[in-house]
Amino acid sequence: MARFRYRMQSVLNIKLKMETQAKQEFAAAKLVLDEQEEKLAVLRRRKSDYETEAESLLKDKLRLRDIVDNKTAIIRMEEYIKEQTLQVRLAEEEVEKARDRLKAVMMDRKTHETLKEKAFGEFLKEENRAESKEIDQLTSYTYGQRQIKEAQA
Repeated sequence: MARFRYRMQSVLNIKLKMETQAKQEFAAAKLVLDEQEEKLAVLRRRKSDYETEAESLLKDKLRLRDIVDNKTAIIRMEEYIKEQTLQVRLAEEEVEKARDRLKAVMMDRKTHETLKEKAFGEFLKEENRAESKEIDQLTSYTYGQRQIKEAQA
């Protein structure tokens, strides 16, 4: 039996490498998003802590300087949260872009794999036809030889 060789195997190999690269890019983008979301969560916890501290400052003996500092810290945390929310949104957009690229590359690779499977199916059909032809020729030859021997006998 002949060996199957897909004539576009090099293209398929490149598609596989491109898919691997796209997966790595997606993973990196997802990691950045996770880090940005973690930073946002930390900022929100800090703001919550400052708000809790503000409540306790108002309950105890009033220290105006501490209250003003706490209010400034809360305002600053709100600004940081707004900035970090923007960073999270940008990271989410990058993840979506990476996901779209990955989908496109995966679809392209799957298309080439389907083409390879079809080519392999055609190869098998051709091999079966060739094998059938050889069997027919062998059978005809054997039958012919038997007829010659019978005629001579």
